[in-house]
Amino acid sequence: MGKDVIIACDFKSKEDTLCFLDKFTGRKPFVKIGMELFYAEGPGIVREIKSRGHKIFLDLKLHDIPNTVKKAMSVLSNLDVDVCNLHAAGTVRMMEAAIEGLTREDGTRPLLIAVTQLTSTDQEAMENDLLIKEPIDKVVMHYASRAKKAGLDGVVCSPLEAEKVHSTCGKEFLTVTPGVRFADGDMGDQKRVMTPEDAKKIGSDYIVVGRPITAAEDPVAAYERCVNEFVD
Repeated sequence: MGKDVIIACDFKSKEDTLCFLDKFTGRKPFVKIGMELFYAEGPGIVREIKSRGHKIFLDLKLHDIPNTVKKAMSVLSNLDVDVCNLHAAGTVRMMEAAIEGLTREDGTRPLLIAVTQLTSTDQEAMENDLLIKEPIDKVVMHYASRAKKAGLDGVVCSPLEAEKVHSTCGKEFLTVTPGVRFADGDMGDQKRVMTPEDAKKIGSDYIVVGRPITAAEDPVAAYERCVNEFVD
C-alpha cells in the first residue's frame, strides 16, 4: 500500500456516514471508522462501507490485558478491514498477543499499528496528567521502537515525528499521521499539526484528515486538494 489520504468518518450514525460517502462518485477514499461510529452502529457499518469498495482503518485503539486484546483482535480480523490499531502503552506482550489474535488461519491479517501519543497531548499534559517527564519526542520514539520489537507494521504519530520514526525504526515501518490541517484552516483541538504538503516532505506514509474534509463546504474538492498536496 502506497501513500494515501484517509478520511476520518467521525459521524454519529450510519445515515450521516453513508450520506457523506455518497458524495464520492469517482475515486473511493480510504476511510477511518472510529469509536463513535463503531459503537453506534456496530460491525455492520464496517461491512457495508467495505462492500462499497472503500479501504478501512478501524480506529478502536485497543488497550487491555494481553488475552483480552488477543480475543478482541481475533473478532476484528473477520471484518476484512485493512488497518487496525492499539495503544503501544499496553506493552510489548499485549502487542504480540494482538498480532497473534489478528492473524487468520491462512496467515493473512490486516496491518496493525500502535498509537504512541495522541496528537491532542503536548509536553505539559504528558508531564502533568501522565507523570511522564521525558521529552515527548523521546517517548514517541521509545513507543515506536517497542511496537517494532513486537512485530507491528507501524505507528500512529504526529506528522512532526514521522521523519524521526523512520530514522529510528526504518523506512518500511509505517507512519500514520493525524493532526493534518490545510495551511488556511482551523487547528481545532489538535496541538501538533502539519499541512498535507509538509507531511509529504517529511515522509508520512498516510495522513488522517477529518474536519478539513468532512466539514468543508465541498468535501470532495477538499479531499482532492488533500490528495493533490500529499500524494500526487
